[in-house]
Amino acid sequence: MATLEIKDLYASVETKEGRKQILKGVNLTVNSNETHAIMGPNGSGKSTLAYTLAGHPKYQVDSGVALLDGEDILTMTPDERAKAGLFLAMQYPVEVPGVSMTNFLRTAKTEIDGKAPAIRQWTKDLSGAMKKLRMDAKFAQRSVNEGFSGGEKKRAEVLQLELLKPKFAVLDETDSGLDVDALRIVSEGVNRAKENTGLGIMMVTHYTRILKYIKTDIVHVFADGHFVKTGGPELADELEESGYDRYLPEGANSESALA
Repeated sequence: MATLEIKDLYASVETKEGRKQILKGVNLTVNSNETHAIMGPNGSGKSTLAYTLAGHPKYQVDSGVALLDGEDILTMTPDERAKAGLFLAMQYPVEVPGVSMTNFLRTAKTEIDGKAPAIRQWTKDLSGAMKKLRMDAKFAQRSVNEGFSGGEKKRAEVLQLELLKPKFAVLDETDSGLDVDALRIVSEGVNRAKENTGLGIMMVTHYTRILKYIKTDIVHVFADGHFVKTGGPELADELEESGYDRYLPEGANSESALA
């Protein structure tokens, strides 16, 4: 069983007003085969947590560790973190003109596994995964995310998840911008990846609609840079009913957190 353990993590970002601390003592343990939903208002630091774990250069780790099977990934480069088994599905996937999806995916698979996959098996795996995600075969030859709709970009993220087989996946608002059909297809892909590999999942979201398709073991409320409450799936229903205001610092509200 693999384990991702975040201990007392503090991180900051440079702003026009100077460096601002966003993460304020984050503690979390995710094991294989567990799905954790991280919910909270905009501006609370959920995406900062995701990108800090992935190694985005915009975010500076001030203190704390993130241990993946005992190794501190925060001391690693982003590619080393990926090779260690961490995957980030981005809220806003970037376009990479001139690099085809098939070349991108095979190169990534080669780097992570340390050897190139056999062409015949790779072609079969890629084709099968794309069919399950209702992706036209032509997308394999198109540049990464270039000209893709929002839903197509999210499917491409899940395609990577299924083919690269990480130990842990951080899904940063994978449900944003998806219609009902796309949400169901993307969720099915996430569920397949978990069933096939036993990966642990950290799923950042504002809403409960994706939780109707992806079974969640633990729900966390994230506010003001840290976790303020943890519970079972029923906590998501409570948040849908009452909102986040009770968990915000005194004088703040969920609307002001949007700024």
